Amino acid sequence: MIQLGVSGAGSVMLPLGVGQSPACAQAGWFEAHGLSTFGELDLPEDFRHFRYVNPNAPKGGRLVQDVTTTSAINGTFETFDSFNTFVLRGAGAAGLDSIYDTLMSGSGDEPTSLYGLVARRVRWTADKLVYQFILRPEARFHDGTRLTAHDAAFTFNTLKAKGHPSYKLILREFDKAEAESDEVLTVRFTQRRSRDAHLTIAGLPILPQAFWKNRDFEAPTLDIPLGSGPYRLSRFEQGRYVEFARVPDYWARELPINIGQNNFETVRYEYFRDRQIAFEAFKSGALNYREEYTARIWHTAYKFPALEQGRVKKEELPQGRAAAIQGWYFNTRRRQFQDARVREAIALLFDYEWTNRNIMYSSYKRTSSFFQNTDMQARGTPSTEELKLLEPWRGKIPQAAFEPPWEPPVSDGSGADRELLRRADDLLKAAGCKRNGRLLFLPDGKPLEIEFLENDTVFTPHTQPFQANLRRLGINTSIRVVDAAQYKRRVDNFDYDMVVSARGGSTTPGDGLRNFYSSQAAKMNGSRNYIGLADPAVDDMVERIANAQSREELTTAAKVLDRLLRAGRYWIPMWYNDVSRVAYWDVFARPKDTPKYGTGAPGTWWWDEEKASRIGLSAKNANAAPAPSRQER
Repeated sequence: MIQLGVSGAGSVMLPLGVGQSPACAQAGWFEAHGLSTFGELDLPEDFRHFRYVNPNAPKGGRLVQDVTTTSAINGTFETFDSFNTFVLRGAGAAGLDSIYDTLMSGSGDEPTSLYGLVARRVRWTADKLVYQFILRPEARFHDGTRLTAHDAAFTFNTLKAKGHPSYKLILREFDKAEAESDEVLTVRFTQRRSRDAHLTIAGLPILPQAFWKNRDFEAPTLDIPLGSGPYRLSRFEQGRYVEFARVPDYWARELPINIGQNNFETVRYEYFRDRQIAFEAFKSGALNYREEYTARIWHTAYKFPALEQGRVKKEELPQGRAAAIQGWYFNTRRRQFQDARVREAIALLFDYEWTNRNIMYSSYKRTSSFFQNTDMQARGTPSTEELKLLEPWRGKIPQAAFEPPWEPPVSDGSGADRELLRRADDLLKAAGCKRNGRLLFLPDGKPLEIEFLENDTVFTPHTQPFQANLRRLGINTSIRVVDAAQYKRRVDNFDYDMVVSARGGSTTPGDGLRNFYSSQAAKMNGSRNYIGLADPAVDDMVERIANAQSREELTTAAKVLDRLLRAGRYWIPMWYNDVSRVAYWDVFARPKDTPKYGTGAPGTWWWDEEKASRIGLSAKNANAAPAPSRQER
């Protein structure tokens, strides 16, 4: 670290590689080739490529996979009807992030650092309220037109004004962007800017202003979008597939952050309305890469001829990432979930031990924290530092926040643990619920009923034994499986009782948590505050996390947030896995090293023509791989 004195700002710590050029020093600016959360950059300005790539990886071949997770901020995994993934309306298609460039791009070894892409350098004022990005003059859109600071300014200003609610939330402290020239973009933040606001801006896709000039930005569209990234959208059939072709003359192909990546000639995403059909497509060779999320399938169904012959490989790859946060979330906007005792009683009735052994082949570990497997996971009684943040809220938050954090119970594994049933019954009675015959009634005289909203049957086997326990106490339940469009509409409008949600874990959470837990998000259709959580104490911790200026501040605030969320009994935590289960046709090669955070699959892999020929799938044949028939969908 280099310590510099800055007039009016005290002593400022700068990481190696970050400093002041003579011109910047005179103007009171700092300048660097990258940005990070707390200032650290591991790589020097002249780094040649990331450690975990093969810089000589050949280009070619075809990557074909199904869409098994949410494909965009406004997308689903079942269908798509729009290439405008930046607004609330429409279901966005998968893979579109590959067609857009950003000011800066990240490294798999540094989860909170960005290095120059469209911007070759960045400078900022001592108060970190003004940033100037110096753009590369060679940056181009796919039609050959220049990508300028005017396009970037248009993008950021438009996303704040007209973008999806998630964009509006993360851009709340962004003031405006202005193009000083074609190559200089000035970004201004409000006085209340969060710690990672500069990273948010630097990581946003840059859209071509000319393309959107005569289009309604807030409307869905199937017009082929104009991008600047390593791939262009080449073919699609609405709701069936979307295919991207590598741009051979991609303007940034020789930049260090891109070396050894974007290796496939074609990347295709297939859509299926049924996961079993998607699996059959993989077995037939119509798909050549698959990540398996269902333990039952992984342990019982991967016994087909191509795998037994060695033509298909099956592996569990260490992830290196923070655990995903997945669970059933209570919608506290509903009357039946207003009382935390009712929510806790329901949570006690999910027998994880039975489910993991009988349905998931003991493949998972139980989640208990909103920051699982990180140093931000709350443990034991609050520390002195945590109490400093909790004490101002004493009497306004549950007393449980001052005690060891709530842990989901460990059952006897029978599927109907009598002790847990008794504890749940006691909680329901304490909440004023009464049983009349076989039904349980809330204090207002209405029956306690729960609808589990799903858009896929993948969780049905896990939910059904849970339902059986709920019914033992007189709670009437149902599972409603709806199509992708209806599911998106209902979730966007918070029209559900309980819903499953999975959020990627992070070692350095920031202002993105507002979208999940802030009072503002609770009132904003399309946000991911599925709980309906509107709690000033939670808002306070979310803001402290977003504005923490040191790792210690961040860790303390996150532990307190974890305590508050767990004390509120807002969810039924599910499970997590510390490996990624992947299967693939043996046509790929990969680097010997993997990123510290993630598996590198399949982004750093490449097509191996020798392997492909050996199993009868040359690049020529691969590029003509059959798609599943309409009848299968």
